[in-house]
Amino acid sequence: MIRPKSLKFGDNIGIIAPASPTTKDKVERVYNKLIEMGFKVIMGKSCYHNYGYLAGLDNLRAEDLNNMFKDKKVDGIICLRGGYGTPRILDLLDYELIKNNPKVFIGYSDITALHIVFNQISHLVTFHGPMAASDIIGEFSEFSKKSLYNCILKGEFKSSIKNHSEEIITINNGIAEGPIIGGNLSLITSTIGTDYEIDTKGKILFIEEVGEEPYKIDRMLTQLRLSKKLQEAEGIILGNFNNCIPESSDYDDSLTLEQVIDNIIKPLKKPTIFNLQAGHCEPVITIPFGVKTKLDADNKELIILERPTS
Repeated sequence: MIRPKSLKFGDNIGIIAPASPTTKDKVERVYNKLIEMGFKVIMGKSCYHNYGYLAGLDNLRAEDLNNMFKDKKVDGIICLRGGYGTPRILDLLDYELIKNNPKVFIGYSDITALHIVFNQISHLVTFHGPMAASDIIGEFSEFSKKSLYNCILKGEFKSSIKNHSEEIITINNGIAEGPIIGGNLSLITSTIGTDYEIDTKGKILFIEEVGEEPYKIDRMLTQLRLSKKLQEAEGIILGNFNNCIPESSDYDDSLTLEQVIDNIIKPLKKPTIFNLQAGHCEPVITIPFGVKTKLDADNKELIILERPTS
């Protein structure tokens, strides 16, 4: 795997919107906030475009992403937000260019599709972490900032990843080692059967989700089970499942999220933890994808075995 160069204060951060748009006010706040944090900022064209629920046409968003990797002045890239639309540009990206110009790349949610392809096709270590408009200009705690900086900045690297306060739950005991891959459950599932399908063999699979009822989580996890993606993983990390509660009146006696996990994940008997605070939450943990990691479900801990940046 290719580790991107560590960032330092004063570096140029490129901001792109590979998925959905946001308001001009938030774009301006993003620019000012990152300046305040000590970085220089280069805003991508996609940050200022709007095509329905997309931040511009597919060609524009793909070109913006390719150009950010190509531009020698850009040291690292943070996605503006998630939403919808990233999978639409997967066949428009220049993966060789991205491989030859490795940079810190940060995002989550819909950005999961990019983490998977950058990891598997461009062999690039990426970062499942906070986005500019969704998180950094909001209630971005000191814990969240330190977790991000620990992964991407020069200096001392702390290898142990733990929650700020909430308890991590052990689903299955044991220890597993391998690189982490994954992200948002809906996006992971949507790759199945495509040229960009997630490969979980020998890896630790990380999954998070937001706003999906238990029966929908059940359906997606079942698809991952039937496609052998769960079985092929060495271990499983279940992150934050924000607002994944029964709401539909069609199922007055719904299974809970915990029951779905017990039904589908627990029988796999793979080292598994639940409630790692990564995903659609605050405080939020930044996770490096693609580096060798130890999942210690017995001690409810994740240990990054190699520095994710060079």
